[in-house]
Amino acid sequence: MKAWVQHTTGPVDCLELADIPKPEPGQMQVLVRNRAAGLNPVDWKFIEWGHPDWTWPHVSGVDGAGEIVELGRGVTHLATGMRVAYHQNLVNQGSFAEYTVIPAYAAIPLPDGITFEAAAAIPCPGLTAWQALQKVNLAPGSRVLLTGASGAVGGALLQLARTRGWSIHAAASSGEHRRVLKLGAATAIDYKRDGWIDELKSLSTASPFRAVFDAVSGEHATKLASLLGVNGHLVCIQDRQEKPPFAPFTTTLSLHEVGLNAMHGQGADHQQWGELVAAGTSIANAILSGEFNPQIVEVAPFSHLPGALQRLRTGPNPGNRVVSIG
Repeated sequence: MKAWVQHTTGPVDCLELADIPKPEPGQMQVLVRNRAAGLNPVDWKFIEWGHPDWTWPHVSGVDGAGEIVELGRGVTHLATGMRVAYHQNLVNQGSFAEYTVIPAYAAIPLPDGITFEAAAAIPCPGLTAWQALQKVNLAPGSRVLLTGASGAVGGALLQLARTRGWSIHAAASSGEHRRVLKLGAATAIDYKRDGWIDELKSLSTASPFRAVFDAVSGEHATKLASLLGVNGHLVCIQDRQEKPPFAPFTTTLSLHEVGLNAMHGQGADHQQWGELVAAGTSIANAILSGEFNPQIVEVAPFSHLPGALQRLRTGPNPGNRVVSIG
């Protein structure tokens, strides 16, 4: 099969298009014929960083969509020919190839009619956003803040959160305000404007935010903690809080971290995977019905994958970049 491989860590241009053996599924695994691959920041980051458990040559890519062409031993709930999307463990050989072996529990069934390109944009951004929302349980009308709202995860979170009836305030560059408002934000503020956090603080004195979803960094999230009221939630989608931002027994904030790949590496049970897969299928159905925008800003051919990945790295990325395979 054709695959983009790397023999060492390095910049995106270290990837080489090569012929390598097609993998075979093992116990409770399936072989997927990839039709599209989603591109995510974690891809170029680990191409540069590597991972101690990788074997060489390595095939990157955590998101893919295609058809199941072979079942491993013990797989009874799936069938060949099924159209699926998936999020792959970043330790394993990934989606930047014509075929990928994935755990059977990670296969997300797709409805007929959704394109593989749209489906490949679901797993990492869509399921990360879904996990972030699962961290908090707020009543309709609750005021929440989302930073990084114009990105792939932010846009997915806006669309999923609007169904909960929250009042969502988005931080995004001014050029993206119209788009984030259309996706579900109640208001938008320009994070590039000096003093925007102080401005929000003065506006939230009487009615503090119940939750802040930060998609920038742990350090950035710390700066936003003062916007939260007592018993608020600080959700880090990028990075984490290494220590509480306030003294104990003061605001009693709940701190949350989000990491989709932890589902693979930390022994998530079948119920958790079932909920995650169901969420992915629900998003796919919403795309098909027009209720969810996959936010695709580029569909590149497989032969141009490194270039598309480099464009993702340099940005801006007001949505998802995907690659069509075959």
